[in-house]
Amino acid sequence: LGRSIGSCVAPLFVFAHWCCFKTFVSEMAIFSLLTCIPPTPRKQFAEENTINLVHLGKKHVTVSEEMVLEALDIILRLGSFPLLVCCKLGRHHTGTVIGCLRKLQRWNLTSIFEEYRRYGRKVRLINEQFIEFFDVDMVEVPSVVPPWL
Repeated sequence: LGRSIGSCVAPLFVFAHWCCFKTFVSEMAIFSLLTCIPPTPRKQFAEENTINLVHLGKKHVTVSEEMVLEALDIILRLGSFPLLVCCKLGRHHTGTVIGCLRKLQRWNLTSIFEEYRRYGRKVRLINEQFIEFFDVDMVEVPSVVPPWL
């Protein structure tokens, strides 16, 4: 479990394995759940626990610029917190979204890729390339942002 969860900066959490996180969600009083894959079984769990579920997987099968921009829009909204970002394994979709967030936070690429590889365990070079060439100027940053940005 230790390698499956990371805290970008509380109250923003990243979780890899869906099957292990129900206790964590209860303990952290998660308000929003952003998932990058289709919502089953997350939808039922979210409804039972009064969690705002946002799933981008219904429109995006692969990582895309549109999906990352939608995810970052949600992550940057202060009203979404505490927020948990997850996908099936936390490797590709979630890792790429968080990598692009790190780029927006002005992390250097070496640190971004080290984090991506540490939590993802399985590297997709196409996703690393996506992060490298992601244009942070496309992100609409709200006037009031989380203090960690």
